[in-house]
Amino acid sequence: MKMAVFSSRKWVVDSFNELNIKYKYEITYFEARLYNKTIPLTKGFDVVCVFVNDTIDEEIIKGLKENGVRQVALRCAGFNNVDIEAAQQHDMNVVRVPAYSPYAIAEHTLGLILSLNRKFHKAYTRVRDGNFALDGLLGFDLHGKTVGIIGTGKIGEIFINLVKGFGCNVIAYDKFPNEKLQKDGLKYVELQDIYKQSDVISLHCPLTYETFHMINEYAIAAMKTGVMIINTSRGPLIDTEAVIAGLKKGKVGYLGLDVYEEEEELFFEDHSESVIQDDKFVRLQTFPNVLITAHQAFFTKEATMNIAETTFENVKSFFNDGKSPNIVLPKEPSK
Repeated sequence: MKMAVFSSRKWVVDSFNELNIKYKYEITYFEARLYNKTIPLTKGFDVVCVFVNDTIDEEIIKGLKENGVRQVALRCAGFNNVDIEAAQQHDMNVVRVPAYSPYAIAEHTLGLILSLNRKFHKAYTRVRDGNFALDGLLGFDLHGKTVGIIGTGKIGEIFINLVKGFGCNVIAYDKFPNEKLQKDGLKYVELQDIYKQSDVISLHCPLTYETFHMINEYAIAAMKTGVMIINTSRGPLIDTEAVIAGLKKGKVGYLGLDVYEEEEELFFEDHSESVIQDDKFVRLQTFPNVLITAHQAFFTKEATMNIAETTFENVKSFFNDGKSPNIVLPKEPSK
């Protein structure tokens, strides 16, 4: 079985090679992303393995089919970059990694909150420069603050348990409430109540047509002045122009991002010797109350090995049994 792995980096190669001692797949690694110009590289492979910033639209799917590819294996949970309807139409099997380490993302979310609040990143730089003054480093107690969580799947559930340990008042919104959390006493409210009541808002929901730009000018207008917004889910959940306007007015007091809506041309690459052309991203970096990490919330040893193992098992199941436990299918039309 021949597998082409796109958007490869050292951590991908290391984890895949370590696990492949067991599976013995024939793997070729490509640093390039999969898009229309790299389709020719897929000829002769049974499987292409892709990540969050690879493009799998109908044109790509047709090209993969013509090249003999039978499966697209996503090494991530999200699949908003895949045209699932086109994949089904062209009989292309698409699988994903639904969970790798929800603890990693939940813990990173908490890290962003603490760093923004207590300004660890600024304090570190000051001390290295011999500046031990405290002016400008004032934070607030998380204890007693209201944390609004949008999306209460596994990651949201773990994050809820973390912030409860700080003595926070937790409220949540989810179109499909978590029954376990409800039984444990979690208070579900309407989305507008999340905006109005929360001191901290953390996004843990998938990207759909309903959640696209859910944090927009109207949502921000409904929020408390000085609200902290954290996004470790998907970049397009936040309208960047709207949040910049909120930062300028002081309505948004803190912004923590591990994802960005136009990250495809930025994240996972070294741009340190070039001029970043994305003006909105550069504008975000000018605010002292904004902290951005480059889509690294998932990035732990446990997560990378889980990604590799689930990906390999997805491939094995499909080619051995014709079944895919983590297959991605189009949503049923509303009735």
